[in-house]
This record gives sequence, structure tokens and C-alpha cells, in this order.
Amino acid sequence: MSVSEADLAAVAAQLGRTPRGVLDVAYRCPDGAPGVIRTAPRLPDGTPFPTLYYLTDPRLTAEASRLEVAGVMRDMTARLVADEELAADYRRAHEHYLAERNALADLGTDFSGGGMPDRVKCLHVLIAYALAEGPGHFRLGDEAVALAAEGTGLRGSALPADWPDCAALGIRRPGAGDAEGAAR
Repeated sequence: MSVSEADLAAVAAQLGRTPRGVLDVAYRCPDGAPGVIRTAPRLPDGTPFPTLYYLTDPRLTAEASRLEVAGVMRDMTARLVADEELAADYRRAHEHYLAERNALADLGTDFSGGGMPDRVKCLHVLIAYALAEGPGHFRLGDEAVALAAEGTGLRGSALPADWPDCAALGIRRPGAGDAEGAAR
């Protein structure tokens, strides 16, 4: 794993600060911009940093924030409680995340990211993880990226043109003809 000086400069511009612990660009947007970086489990000063995949593209971070405000995390968490198959899929994604991070450095914790494995706490983490791993890795990641792409103009520029869409996943963007504004 390595990251170029050009990518580090691009990520610094995206974040508005010098990035720390960057190992590589884990996902590059279709327009060429870094979208997700893979970070070291320990920062250069030794501080634990459990977030393996970090969303950097401002278009994606803004959309993740909009989806969070719309209540998508709450609705996804409620579905985890009610759907054993979805919960098992999310647990597998959590275990994979831990294995990937621990292969770099074991932090001695079972905390992965985004509230895994019992709740959805951060769509930024879910979107970053899903984009780094690709479609089909875990259901809620697929949904989070599809929701971010739906009607936003990000498909084909910041997000893959061929990512499964909301219709294919059987969900709706919050506020898209749904009285509660929930993804289903």
C-alpha cells in the first residue's frame, strides 16, 4: 500500500487539513478524485484510529450528512432489530472490517465503525466501507451508496455509474413519496 504525494495533496484540499495515517486511496471517484482513504489503525503518533475507511470527497460527505439528517440511520437500525438476515449480513461485514483492520494492526478492540454490528451510527463510515469493498459486500452499505446516488447527480462523477440503484434494492430515498421519509 502506498499513496502518492498528489493524492495526499488532493485529500488535504478535500479535508481542509493535513490527513494523518493515510495508507492508500481505497476508492477513487469516476472523475478521478480520491473518495475514500484507507487509514492506519494507529496514527503516526501512536494514537489508535479505528476508522479503516475514511470518506474524503466533499460531495460524498455532504450527501452522507443529508441522509443522516433525514433519519436513514434510525431506520436502518430499526431494520437491524427486526430482520435477522439483515443483522447477520451486517455482523459479517463488521467481522470482515475487523479482520482487515487487524491485519494491519490489532487495536485489541471489537469496535469496527459506524456503530457495527448492532446499530447504524454513521453513514459516512458505511458509505466509505461500501465504496472501498465494492457493491454486494454488505446490504446496508449497498443501500447507503444507492441512497447517496439517488437524484443527486453523483452517479458517474463521485459514485460508480453501475452501483445498484434504489429500485434494484427495493428501497426509496427519504422523502421520495414516503410519508415517514424512511428508506424501505
